[in-house]
Amino acid sequence: MENDNKSILDQIMDNHQAEEVAKLDAVEIITNLFNELDERERDVLIRRFGLSGGGKETLEEIGKIHKLTRERIRQIETTSVKRLRQLENLDSYLSGLKNIIINLLEEHGGLMEKEYLFNNLVNFSIGGGKNGDNEIKHKRHFDFLISKLLHDEFEAVGDSEYFKESFKLKYQSLEHLEALAKELLEKIKEIKKIFMTEELVNLSKELETYKSNQEKFSPAGNLDVSGILANDLFKEKAEVVNGNKVIYSILQAAKKIEQNRFGLWGLNSWREIKPKTINDKIYLILKNSGKPMHFSEIADKINQISFDKKVANAATVHNELILDEKYILVGRGLYGLKEWGYQKGTVADVIKKIIAESGQPLKREEIINKVLGQRIVKKATINLALMDRNKFEITSDGKYKIKDGSAVAE
Repeated sequence: MENDNKSILDQIMDNHQAEEVAKLDAVEIITNLFNELDERERDVLIRRFGLSGGGKETLEEIGKIHKLTRERIRQIETTSVKRLRQLENLDSYLSGLKNIIINLLEEHGGLMEKEYLFNNLVNFSIGGGKNGDNEIKHKRHFDFLISKLLHDEFEAVGDSEYFKESFKLKYQSLEHLEALAKELLEKIKEIKKIFMTEELVNLSKELETYKSNQEKFSPAGNLDVSGILANDLFKEKAEVVNGNKVIYSILQAAKKIEQNRFGLWGLNSWREIKPKTINDKIYLILKNSGKPMHFSEIADKINQISFDKKVANAATVHNELILDEKYILVGRGLYGLKEWGYQKGTVADVIKKIIAESGQPLKREEIINKVLGQRIVKKATINLALMDRNKFEITSDGKYKIKDGSAVAE
Protein backbone atom coordinates (compact mmCIF):
# COMPACT_ATOMS: atom_id res chain seq x y z
CA MET A 1 0.00 0.00 0.00
CA GLU A 2 1.32 3.44 -0.87
CA ASN A 3 0.39 6.97 0.09
CA ASP A 4 1.50 9.94 -2.02
CA ASN A 5 3.94 7.63 -3.84
CA LYS A 6 5.67 6.73 -0.55
CA SER A 7 5.87 3.21 0.85
CA ILE A 8 4.93 2.44 4.46
CA LEU A 9 8.65 2.05 5.18
CA ASP A 10 9.34 5.52 3.74
CA GLN A 11 6.58 7.00 5.91
CA ILE A 12 7.94 5.32 9.03
CA MET A 13 11.43 6.66 8.22
CA ASP A 14 10.03 10.15 7.67
CA ASN A 15 8.16 10.04 10.99
CA HIS A 16 11.27 8.78 12.76
CA GLN A 17 13.31 11.59 11.20
CA ALA A 18 10.71 14.14 12.35
CA GLU A 19 11.04 12.80 15.91
CA GLU A 20 14.83 13.10 15.71
CA VAL A 21 14.56 16.69 14.48
CA ALA A 22 12.29 17.49 17.43
CA LYS A 23 15.15 16.50 19.77
CA LEU A 24 17.65 18.90 18.19
CA ASP A 25 17.52 21.96 20.46
CA ALA A 26 21.20 22.20 21.39
CA VAL A 27 20.59 24.80 24.10
CA GLU A 28 18.06 22.55 25.82
CA ILE A 29 20.33 19.49 25.45
CA ILE A 30 23.25 21.28 27.10
CA THR A 31 21.06 22.82 29.81
CA ASN A 32 19.89 19.33 30.75
CA LEU A 33 23.40 17.86 30.53
CA PHE A 34 24.89 20.62 32.66
CA ASN A 35 22.46 19.78 35.46
CA GLU A 36 24.83 16.84 36.03
CA LEU A 37 27.63 19.31 36.91
CA ASP A 38 28.10 21.59 39.89
CA GLU A 39 27.68 25.35 39.60
CA ARG A 40 31.38 26.17 39.15
CA GLU A 41 31.87 23.49 36.50
CA ARG A 42 28.86 24.80 34.58
CA ASP A 43 30.14 28.38 34.74
CA VAL A 44 33.64 27.45 33.56
CA LEU A 45 32.30 25.57 30.51
CA ILE A 46 29.75 28.28 29.66
CA ARG A 47 32.45 30.96 29.73
CA ARG A 48 35.14 28.92 27.97
CA PHE A 49 32.90 27.99 25.03
CA GLY A 50 30.85 31.21 24.84
CA LEU A 51 27.62 29.30 25.49
CA SER A 52 25.85 32.36 26.88
CA GLY A 53 26.16 34.00 23.46
CA GLY A 54 29.00 36.33 24.44
CA GLY A 55 32.66 35.96 23.57
CA LYS A 56 34.69 32.91 24.54
CA GLU A 57 36.70 33.74 27.69
CA THR A 58 40.33 32.84 28.38
CA LEU A 59 41.52 30.62 31.23
CA GLU A 60 43.05 33.70 32.84
CA GLU A 61 39.83 35.74 32.65
CA ILE A 62 37.79 32.93 34.19
CA GLY A 63 40.48 32.36 36.83
CA LYS A 64 40.17 35.95 38.03
CA ILE A 65 36.39 35.56 38.44
CA HIS A 66 36.73 32.36 40.48
CA LYS A 67 39.98 33.44 42.18
CA LEU A 68 41.79 30.41 40.82
CA THR A 69 44.90 29.90 38.67
CA ARG A 70 44.55 29.43 34.93
CA GLU A 71 45.90 25.88 35.32
CA ARG A 72 43.18 25.07 37.87
CA ILE A 73 40.54 26.39 35.45
CA ARG A 74 42.03 24.17 32.72
CA GLN A 75 41.72 21.17 35.06
CA ILE A 76 38.08 22.01 35.85
CA GLU A 77 37.32 22.30 32.13
CA THR A 78 38.97 18.96 31.36
CA THR A 79 37.38 17.03 34.24
CA SER A 80 33.93 18.57 33.57
CA VAL A 81 33.97 17.47 29.92
CA LYS A 82 35.21 14.03 31.02
CA ARG A 83 32.35 13.72 33.51
CA LEU A 84 29.84 14.51 30.78
CA ARG A 85 31.41 11.96 28.42
CA GLN A 86 31.15 9.28 31.10
CA LEU A 87 27.46 9.83 31.89
CA GLU A 88 25.56 6.56 31.63
CA ASN A 89 22.57 8.31 30.07
CA LEU A 90 24.62 10.48 27.68
CA ASP A 91 23.29 8.65 24.63
CA SER A 92 19.69 9.42 25.60
CA TYR A 93 20.56 13.13 25.48
CA LEU A 94 22.50 12.96 22.22
CA SER A 95 20.94 10.20 20.10
CA GLY A 96 18.61 12.52 18.15
CA LEU A 97 21.36 15.01 17.40
CA LYS A 98 23.83 12.26 16.50
CA ASN A 99 21.42 10.63 14.06
CA ILE A 100 20.50 13.85 12.27
CA ILE A 101 24.20 14.84 11.93
CA ILE A 102 24.98 11.40 10.53
CA ASN A 103 22.11 11.79 8.03
CA LEU A 104 23.28 15.29 7.08
CA LEU A 105 26.90 14.26 6.61
CA GLU A 106 26.03 11.10 4.68
CA GLU A 107 23.80 13.05 2.27
CA HIS A 108 26.59 15.61 1.80
CA GLY A 109 29.19 12.97 1.00
CA GLY A 110 30.60 12.71 4.52
CA LEU A 111 32.01 16.24 4.83
CA MET A 112 30.45 19.61 5.67
CA GLU A 113 32.06 22.97 6.27
CA LYS A 114 31.57 23.98 9.90
CA GLU A 115 29.28 27.00 9.37
CA TYR A 116 27.27 25.21 6.70
CA LEU A 117 26.67 22.28 9.06
CA PHE A 118 25.73 24.60 11.93
CA ASN A 119 23.38 26.61 9.70
CA ASN A 120 21.55 23.40 8.78
CA LEU A 121 21.36 22.23 12.39
CA VAL A 122 20.06 25.58 13.62
CA ASN A 123 17.45 25.57 10.85
CA PHE A 124 16.32 22.02 11.64
CA SER A 125 16.22 22.63 15.39
CA ILE A 126 14.51 25.99 15.74
CA GLY A 127 13.37 26.86 12.23
CA GLY A 128 14.31 29.71 9.90
CA GLY A 129 14.68 33.38 10.57
CA LYS A 130 17.38 33.20 13.22
CA ASN A 131 19.80 36.04 13.50
CA GLY A 132 22.24 37.81 15.73
CA ASP A 133 23.00 36.58 19.23
CA ASN A 134 20.39 33.80 19.18
CA GLU A 135 21.95 32.17 16.13
CA ILE A 136 25.49 32.51 17.49
CA LYS A 137 24.38 30.99 20.80
CA HIS A 138 22.88 27.93 19.11
CA LYS A 139 25.93 27.44 16.88
CA ARG A 140 28.25 27.53 19.89
CA HIS A 141 26.12 24.90 21.61
CA PHE A 142 26.25 22.65 18.54
CA ASP A 143 30.02 23.16 18.30
CA PHE A 144 30.47 22.09 21.94
CA LEU A 145 28.28 19.02 21.56
CA ILE A 146 29.93 17.82 18.34
CA SER A 147 33.57 18.55 19.18
CA LYS A 148 33.50 17.57 22.88
CA LEU A 149 30.81 14.92 23.31
CA LEU A 150 30.36 13.35 19.86
CA HIS A 151 34.05 13.09 19.00
CA ASP A 152 33.81 9.30 18.62
CA GLU A 153 31.35 9.72 15.72
CA PHE A 154 32.64 12.85 14.00
CA GLU A 155 36.03 14.31 13.33
CA ALA A 156 37.06 17.93 12.92
CA VAL A 157 38.95 18.75 9.72
CA GLY A 158 41.35 21.60 10.38
CA ASP A 159 42.31 24.32 7.94
CA SER A 160 43.71 21.92 5.29
CA GLU A 161 45.16 22.45 1.83
CA TYR A 162 41.78 21.92 0.18
CA PHE A 163 39.10 22.62 2.81
CA LYS A 164 38.14 25.22 5.39
CA GLU A 165 37.36 24.07 8.95
CA SER A 166 34.84 21.25 8.57
CA PHE A 167 33.38 18.17 10.23
CA LYS A 168 33.42 14.72 8.67
CA LEU A 169 32.19 11.25 9.49
CA LYS A 170 34.91 9.56 11.57
CA TYR A 171 36.04 7.05 8.97
CA GLN A 172 35.17 9.05 5.85
CA SER A 173 37.82 9.10 3.13
CA LEU A 174 38.36 12.60 1.73
CA GLU A 175 40.37 11.48 -1.30
CA HIS A 176 37.66 11.82 -3.97
CA LEU A 177 36.28 15.02 -2.36
CA GLU A 178 39.74 16.62 -2.37
CA ALA A 179 40.28 15.48 -5.97
CA LEU A 180 37.05 17.15 -7.14
CA ALA A 181 37.86 20.35 -5.20
CA LYS A 182 41.32 20.44 -6.80
CA GLU A 183 40.08 19.71 -10.34
CA LEU A 184 37.27 22.26 -10.04
CA LEU A 185 39.70 24.92 -8.78
CA GLU A 186 41.96 24.38 -11.80
CA LYS A 187 38.97 24.56 -14.16
CA ILE A 188 37.78 27.88 -12.68
CA LYS A 189 41.32 29.29 -13.04
CA GLU A 190 41.36 28.16 -16.67
CA ILE A 191 37.92 29.56 -17.60
CA LYS A 192 38.45 32.83 -15.65
CA LYS A 193 34.79 33.70 -15.12
CA ILE A 194 32.32 33.83 -12.26
CA PHE A 195 29.51 31.29 -12.04
CA MET A 196 26.00 30.95 -10.72
CA THR A 197 25.56 27.93 -8.44
CA GLU A 198 23.76 25.85 -11.07
CA GLU A 199 26.48 26.58 -13.64
CA LEU A 200 29.22 25.50 -11.24
CA VAL A 201 27.34 22.34 -10.25
CA ASN A 202 26.97 21.43 -13.94
CA LEU A 203 30.66 22.19 -14.56
CA SER A 204 31.59 19.88 -11.65
CA LYS A 205 29.62 17.04 -13.25
CA GLU A 206 31.73 17.35 -16.40
CA LEU A 207 34.97 16.76 -14.50
CA GLU A 208 36.80 13.42 -14.61
CA THR A 209 36.75 13.00 -10.80
CA TYR A 210 32.96 13.23 -10.75
CA LYS A 211 32.50 10.85 -13.68
CA SER A 212 34.78 8.19 -12.17
CA ASN A 213 33.20 8.45 -8.67
CA GLN A 214 29.61 9.24 -9.60
CA GLU A 215 28.03 6.87 -7.08
CA LYS A 216 29.94 8.58 -4.24
CA PHE A 217 28.68 11.99 -5.35
CA SER A 218 25.06 10.82 -5.51
CA PRO A 219 24.15 9.30 -2.12
CA ALA A 220 20.54 8.47 -1.27
CA GLY A 221 18.57 10.75 1.07
CA ASN A 222 15.73 13.21 1.19
CA LEU A 223 16.70 15.80 3.79
CA ASP A 224 15.51 19.22 2.63
CA VAL A 225 18.19 21.88 3.27
CA SER A 226 16.30 24.67 1.50
CA GLY A 227 15.54 26.38 4.83
CA ILE A 228 19.05 27.85 4.93
CA LEU A 229 19.12 29.09 1.35
CA ALA A 230 17.14 32.32 1.83
CA ASN A 231 19.27 35.44 1.66
CA ASP A 232 18.57 39.19 1.58
CA LEU A 233 20.47 39.53 -1.70
CA PHE A 234 19.86 36.23 -3.50
CA LYS A 235 18.19 32.86 -3.11
CA GLU A 236 19.65 29.58 -4.26
CA LYS A 237 17.45 27.22 -6.27
CA ALA A 238 16.35 24.62 -3.70
CA GLU A 239 16.07 21.85 -6.28
CA VAL A 240 19.65 22.45 -7.44
CA VAL A 241 21.08 22.28 -3.91
CA ASN A 242 18.88 19.42 -2.67
CA GLY A 243 19.64 17.41 -5.79
CA ASN A 244 23.41 17.98 -5.61
CA LYS A 245 24.22 18.13 -1.91
CA VAL A 246 27.70 16.61 -2.19
CA ILE A 247 28.88 19.06 -4.84
CA TYR A 248 27.29 21.99 -3.00
CA SER A 249 28.97 20.87 0.22
CA ILE A 250 32.34 20.79 -1.55
CA LEU A 251 31.72 24.33 -2.85
CA GLN A 252 30.96 25.49 0.70
CA ALA A 253 34.04 23.75 2.11
CA ALA A 254 36.56 24.44 -0.67
CA LYS A 255 39.32 26.67 0.63
CA LYS A 256 40.02 28.76 -2.47
CA ILE A 257 36.55 28.77 -4.04
CA GLU A 258 34.17 31.39 -2.64
CA GLN A 259 30.66 32.71 -3.14
CA ASN A 260 30.22 36.48 -3.12
CA ARG A 261 27.40 38.35 -1.40
CA PHE A 262 25.30 38.18 -4.57
CA GLY A 263 25.51 34.39 -4.91
CA LEU A 264 28.18 34.20 -7.61
CA TRP A 265 31.17 31.84 -7.33
CA GLY A 266 34.83 32.26 -8.23
CA LEU A 267 38.29 32.29 -6.67
CA ASN A 268 38.50 33.98 -3.28
CA SER A 269 41.45 36.03 -4.61
CA TRP A 270 39.22 37.70 -7.23
CA ARG A 271 38.05 41.20 -6.33
CA GLU A 272 34.60 40.50 -7.74
CA ILE A 273 34.29 37.68 -5.20
CA LYS A 274 36.03 39.30 -2.21
CA PRO A 275 36.18 43.08 -2.80
CA LYS A 276 39.18 44.69 -1.13
CA THR A 277 38.81 48.41 -1.81
CA ILE A 278 35.91 50.88 -1.87
CA ASN A 279 36.24 50.88 -5.68
CA ASP A 280 35.84 47.07 -5.77
CA LYS A 281 32.67 47.38 -3.69
CA ILE A 282 31.24 50.15 -5.91
CA TYR A 283 31.82 48.02 -9.00
CA LEU A 284 30.21 44.95 -7.41
CA ILE A 285 27.16 46.93 -6.25
CA LEU A 286 26.61 48.52 -9.67
CA LYS A 287 27.23 45.32 -11.64
CA ASN A 288 24.71 43.40 -9.57
CA SER A 289 22.13 46.19 -9.64
CA GLY A 290 22.12 46.00 -13.43
CA LYS A 291 21.14 49.67 -13.66
CA PRO A 292 22.58 53.11 -12.82
CA MET A 293 22.49 54.20 -9.19
CA HIS A 294 22.92 57.47 -7.29
CA PHE A 295 26.26 57.73 -5.54
CA SER A 296 24.59 58.07 -2.11
CA GLU A 297 22.48 54.95 -2.82
CA ILE A 298 25.67 53.06 -3.69
CA ALA A 299 27.22 54.11 -0.36
CA ASP A 300 24.09 53.04 1.53
CA LYS A 301 24.10 49.66 -0.22
CA ILE A 302 27.76 49.06 0.61
CA ASN A 303 27.04 49.70 4.28
CA GLN A 304 23.87 47.62 4.24
CA ILE A 305 25.68 44.61 2.77
CA SER A 306 28.64 45.14 5.12
CA PHE A 307 31.39 43.45 3.12
CA ASP A 308 33.68 44.19 6.06
CA LYS A 309 33.73 46.52 9.06
CA LYS A 310 34.72 49.57 6.99
CA VAL A 311 31.98 52.20 6.64
CA ALA A 312 31.57 53.88 3.24
CA ASN A 313 30.56 57.52 3.09
CA ALA A 314 28.86 59.12 0.10
CA ALA A 315 31.63 61.67 -0.54
CA THR A 316 34.31 58.98 -0.83
CA VAL A 317 32.09 56.91 -3.14
CA HIS A 318 31.40 59.98 -5.31
CA ASN A 319 35.11 60.72 -5.56
CA GLU A 320 35.87 57.17 -6.77
CA LEU A 321 33.09 57.38 -9.36
CA ILE A 322 34.42 60.68 -10.73
CA LEU A 323 38.04 59.54 -10.97
CA ASP A 324 37.60 56.08 -12.51
CA GLU A 325 36.79 55.88 -16.24
CA LYS A 326 34.86 52.62 -15.89
CA TYR A 327 32.03 54.63 -14.28
CA ILE A 328 29.94 56.99 -16.41
CA LEU A 329 27.81 59.88 -15.14
CA VAL A 330 24.41 59.28 -16.77
CA GLY A 331 22.22 61.66 -14.79
CA ARG A 332 22.29 63.99 -11.82
CA GLY A 333 24.47 62.04 -9.35
CA LEU A 334 23.62 58.81 -11.22
CA TYR A 335 26.38 56.50 -12.42
CA GLY A 336 26.46 53.44 -14.66
CA LEU A 337 29.20 51.14 -15.92
CA LYS A 338 31.07 51.89 -19.14
CA GLU A 339 30.89 48.15 -19.95
CA TRP A 340 27.10 48.53 -20.25
CA GLY A 341 27.69 50.69 -23.35
CA TYR A 342 27.39 54.11 -21.70
CA GLN A 343 29.57 56.82 -23.24
CA LYS A 344 31.31 59.60 -21.37
CA GLY A 345 30.73 63.28 -22.10
CA THR A 346 27.93 65.82 -22.08
CA VAL A 347 24.52 65.25 -23.65
CA ALA A 348 25.79 67.13 -26.73
CA ASP A 349 28.83 64.81 -26.90
CA VAL A 350 26.53 61.78 -26.73
CA ILE A 351 24.33 63.19 -29.53
CA LYS A 352 27.38 63.78 -31.73
CA LYS A 353 28.58 60.21 -31.22
CA ILE A 354 25.10 58.82 -31.96
CA ILE A 355 24.87 60.76 -35.25
CA ALA A 356 28.47 59.91 -36.18
CA GLU A 357 27.93 56.19 -35.55
CA SER A 358 24.72 56.20 -37.63
CA GLY A 359 26.65 57.60 -40.61
CA GLN A 360 23.69 59.80 -41.62
CA PRO A 361 21.46 62.60 -40.26
CA LEU A 362 18.78 61.47 -37.77
CA LYS A 363 15.28 62.59 -36.85
CA ARG A 364 14.78 64.36 -33.53
CA GLU A 365 12.82 61.43 -32.00
CA GLU A 366 15.48 58.93 -33.06
CA ILE A 367 18.13 61.02 -31.35
CA ILE A 368 16.03 61.50 -28.20
CA ASN A 369 15.36 57.75 -27.86
CA LYS A 370 19.01 56.85 -28.34
CA VAL A 371 20.19 59.52 -25.88
CA LEU A 372 17.70 58.28 -23.27
CA GLY A 373 19.42 54.91 -23.55
CA GLN A 374 22.64 56.66 -22.55
CA ARG A 375 21.53 59.34 -20.12
CA ILE A 376 18.81 59.72 -17.51
CA VAL A 377 17.76 63.25 -18.47
CA LYS A 378 14.61 65.09 -19.47
CA LYS A 379 13.71 65.36 -23.17
CA ALA A 380 13.91 69.15 -22.80
CA THR A 381 17.62 68.82 -21.97
CA ILE A 382 18.20 66.88 -25.21
CA ASN A 383 16.16 69.40 -27.23
CA LEU A 384 18.18 72.22 -25.72
CA ALA A 385 21.44 70.54 -26.76
CA LEU A 386 20.11 70.07 -30.33
CA MET A 387 19.42 73.82 -30.55
CA ASP A 388 23.18 74.55 -30.33
CA ARG A 389 23.89 75.74 -33.89
CA ASN A 390 27.66 75.64 -33.23
CA LYS A 391 27.36 71.85 -32.99
CA PHE A 392 24.31 70.74 -35.00
CA GLU A 393 22.60 71.63 -38.26
CA ILE A 394 19.09 70.80 -39.51
CA THR A 395 18.91 69.31 -42.99
CA SER A 396 16.26 70.26 -45.56
CA ASP A 397 14.18 67.24 -44.57
CA GLY A 398 14.21 68.20 -40.85
CA LYS A 399 16.92 65.82 -39.65
CA TYR A 400 19.96 66.66 -37.54
CA LYS A 401 23.59 66.34 -38.51
CA ILE A 402 26.87 67.40 -36.93
CA LYS A 403 27.94 70.89 -38.02
CA ASP A 404 31.02 70.82 -40.20
CA GLY A 405 34.12 71.49 -38.12
CA SER A 406 32.50 70.42 -34.84
CA ALA A 407 34.66 67.59 -33.49
CA VAL A 408 33.25 64.35 -32.09
CA ALA A 409 34.48 63.55 -28.58
CA GLU A 410 36.48 60.31 -28.29
